[in-house]
Amino acid sequence: MSSLELIETYIEYHIATTRRVWDSIDQITDEQFSADDSYSRGSIRNLMVHLTSVDRRWLAGLKNQPDVGHLKSEDYPTRIAAREVFENVANDLTDYINHLSEDELSQTGKDMSEPRWQILLHIGNHGTDHRATVLQKLNDFGAPTFPQDFVIWLWEKK
Repeated sequence: MSSLELIETYIEYHIATTRRVWDSIDQITDEQFSADDSYSRGSIRNLMVHLTSVDRRWLAGLKNQPDVGHLKSEDYPTRIAAREVFENVANDLTDYINHLSEDELSQTGKDMSEPRWQILLHIGNHGTDHRATVLQKLNDFGAPTFPQDFVIWLWEKK
């Protein structure tokens, strides 16, 4: 398996697992979705918009585009709006990965000091962190949750 295939698989895991979290989010109320707490980014909405925002910013850098800035949670007041922006970014990230070459993985973006492969691994790792927090909150609300282990995802994919 090439380095590019490994990165493609890891980003596929990141997006698929985040979609599963969104499916669990659909099982809670609007009030639970936006309920604030003191940990991390606060509400589930804020965490999910933040995760999307970070993916979007890194993706712009990977594409040598200007910084797109952070998304503001208040601009996505509903689950539908927040999931829609996630899906748009997920589709853009998938398209980017599908057109990336092996050589480009080791290159740095115009305003980046790290090679693309490191940024792409960071995107997946950052997602794991915030999904874990969201899954704990979902569990507390009684919504269905699941293990997000990469290897379990690989086993289920077979």
